[in-house]
Amino acid sequence: MKERIRKTFNSLYWRQFALTAGMVLLTMVLLGVSFFALSFSINVSERRSEMRSRAELIAQMSLDYFAAGIDQSADQDEALRKLAVVASRMTDVDFLICNTQGGVVLTTDESLVGKSLKVPETVVQQTLSGDMRYEGRGTLGIYEAKQYVVGVPIEAGEVPIGMVLAVMDAAALLEMWRAFIGLFFVTSITILLVAFLASSVTAMRQIQPITEMVEATRAYADGNFDVRMSNVESSAELAELASSFNAMADSLQETERQRRDFIANVSHELKTPMTTIAGYTDGILDGTIPPEKERQYLQIISDESRRLSRLVRRMLDISQIQSKEMKKKDFDLCESMRLALLSMEQRIIDRHLDVEADIPDEPVMVQGDNDLITQVIYNLVENAAKFATPGTALYLGVRTAGEKALVTVRNRGATIDAQEIPLLFERFHKSDKSRSEDKDGYGLGLYVVKTILNQHKEKITVTSENGVTSFVFTMQLTQSAHHKEEEATHAGRKQREEHR
Repeated sequence: MKERIRKTFNSLYWRQFALTAGMVLLTMVLLGVSFFALSFSINVSERRSEMRSRAELIAQMSLDYFAAGIDQSADQDEALRKLAVVASRMTDVDFLICNTQGGVVLTTDESLVGKSLKVPETVVQQTLSGDMRYEGRGTLGIYEAKQYVVGVPIEAGEVPIGMVLAVMDAAALLEMWRAFIGLFFVTSITILLVAFLASSVTAMRQIQPITEMVEATRAYADGNFDVRMSNVESSAELAELASSFNAMADSLQETERQRRDFIANVSHELKTPMTTIAGYTDGILDGTIPPEKERQYLQIISDESRRLSRLVRRMLDISQIQSKEMKKKDFDLCESMRLALLSMEQRIIDRHLDVEADIPDEPVMVQGDNDLITQVIYNLVENAAKFATPGTALYLGVRTAGEKALVTVRNRGATIDAQEIPLLFERFHKSDKSRSEDKDGYGLGLYVVKTILNQHKEKITVTSENGVTSFVFTMQLTQSAHHKEEEATHAGRKQREEHR
């Protein structure tokens, strides 16, 4: 159970959710601390400034009272006290009007009326001395709880004759700030809940395609390649990943299809000669075949054995080609074409074909594996000769275009269906759909061609119209051959311009 919980919270969804939620929470905490510190500082500063201005007002109003001495009538004393009370009610601040010794002469705090009060000497000195004014937090030796206190002197000219202390309960000063804090907390909690919900939904949408991919890979492991990713619109990256994943699935499905077809085709190709060999051998051994015909059937057994050997050898050749490390060298493509034609001379004569060779006398130098490219040309010429109509012409030519040499092999015969052209280069594919009619063919020749050209990173195209079928493949020219091609093109263009 503990391990299951650990794996659950180690999932990408919870990590994404925790990261997003943590960032939001950290941001809110930092903003909250900054807001609390700034708002408290501003609130206290504003209140102290207000307290100072009211204290200075009371000090100005108290100047005449202190200047006349302490022998003031009760009416004047009462009038001053009422004025201070009015100022106190306007600002929620109590005032203590004191003499230079710190004795409280007048107070607006009803709880202190009638008491003999004196403020600490340090407060008196700091309030009356120099330009400094007293601002602090304390009990003044009078109150039980700490108060915010602002003191200003009462001066006649430049001589202090008393002082006014503005006093405010700390709880009252913090009341407005606390209201702001409460509002901030409510707003923060709301924002956090919305952010967590949005983070959860976003993380879930981002993880869902990955979860589907996990399920799809499990299906692929079980051999089911029909599963595909649905369209992902949450982000361009995931959409591209889903598209690539589906392309991979298509490729795997096609590979699996080719594997099954390959096994079926190999089984078919091996089964036919093996059945023939076994049947005729048993016929000779059990006497079903008369002795005078044994030589005839032994020849068939020998031919089928050689055919079986050629098939196995061709499959081994394909395996070697696919695993062979490419060693490209510069060679003359024209010479390779001539060798291929010479090798196919007897086959061409047997098919009563004419040859149209468009091979320059000058070498066409290309980069690649000479032996493998010669094999490509041979296979294409062999294929063209096999399916050409007897008495027609077989064309083999080469031309240059830019950085490439283009080799063309063309014959005249049956037109290949457009739907079948992409299948020509698959293993064991035969365009005549009759394995029995083509005893020497295995459907591997064009597959070998495609494999070799893929290793060279070259392309081959096929067209078949009105009985004319053409195979054209490219080869990379060497640097010197490319330069000669550019010079020849330039010279030809110049001659045409002069002719005009």
